[in-house]
Amino acid sequence: MNTRTSRFTARVLAAVRRIPTGRVATYGDIAASAGQPRAWRAVGNIMKNCSARDVPCHRVIAAGGKLGGYGGNTAMKRALLQAEGVLVPGDRIKDYRSRRWTGRPAGEPKGPKPARTTGQKTS
Repeated sequence: MNTRTSRFTARVLAAVRRIPTGRVATYGDIAASAGQPRAWRAVGNIMKNCSARDVPCHRVIAAGGKLGGYGGNTAMKRALLQAEGVLVPGDRIKDYRSRRWTGRPAGEPKGPKPARTTGQKTS
């Protein structure tokens, strides 16, 4: 593993550790939190290979509220989420929008922050 990859992995794992109990984040949310918004597949691979007990990988889900994988054990993922009060009928999170944690303050837009302006008019 190269240094860039290991730094990204560390940022991903740190972001996942910040997901509050009873909340979920998508692979894309975590990728954005880790500074690489288009690296959702890499996040999925990191989650698949993560065995650290202090990382709540079960709280990372697929886009649109779909449960996603959990090393092939989606029943375990569902049970862990339900133990935290997250309802999972079928393969989707119930009330996904209210359960979603993006790592950004409420109301902050998705994507990069807008550039600062100097307040000077241009003609």
